[in-house]
This record gives sequence, C-alpha cells and structure tokens, in this order.
Amino acid sequence: MRKANWPVILADQIEAARSKPFAYGSHDCATWSFDVRNDLTGGENPADQWRGRYTTELGCARAMRKLGWSDVEDMGRKLLGDPIAPLMAQRGDILLADGAFGICLGSEGAFIGKNGIVAKSLRECVMAWRV
Repeated sequence: MRKANWPVILADQIEAARSKPFAYGSHDCATWSFDVRNDLTGGENPADQWRGRYTTELGCARAMRKLGWSDVEDMGRKLLGDPIAPLMAQRGDILLADGAFGICLGSEGAFIGKNGIVAKSLRECVMAWRV
C-alpha cells in the first residue's frame, strides 16, 4: 500500500535523480526504480539484494544470474509478480522498456539512463507492475 504522501515522494525522487550521475549497482535503472517503489510503500527493498554487487554492465548480468534471474523480465516477474499491460499503469507503478526498469509518470515513464533521466511513452513499454 502506498504512503499517504506518495505523490510528493515521487516528485522528490524524480527531482533528486536529475542531478545524480548514473552508476551501475547504486544508481541504475533497477536500483532507482525499486528504491522509488520502496519509498512510496515502505517495507523491505528488493534492491538491497544487488546494490553494490556490480559496477559494470557485465557485472550486472553476472549478479542477475547469481540471484537466479535470466533477464530483466524474469527479474520483474519474480520480484513483483504478474505484470499488467503497460497502458494500464498509473503514476508510481514500475515499467519495463528496452531492458530497463522505470517509473510511470502518467502517459510516459522516467528511466535512469547513462546521461540522466530518459522519458519513454507507455507504448514503448513491454511490462508494468502495480505499486
């Protein structure tokens, strides 16, 4: 269940991410998206399983295999359950597009890229999960 002030938390997380440099294992697409999810809901953060365990794209792939995930779609299903259609996603939900996790902002999602936040249409997304 989302916290009562989740819209403010979401806005703060988006603003903070704008000035934070990309870093595998600490501020990448999956770590950021799951951190946002955790900030919106509380509880245990799945990102703690991989945070700091890799510093490169290859290291990320190795960490995923060690954690039992064949790819990001498998990771999403195992951590978040059955996905919904991306066009059904609402603000704050987790999205998946082009092998990257992001957060729904309405008609588009915010994704952490190597050069900052990247916006993608929900039509570009292949999966989504309720938060």
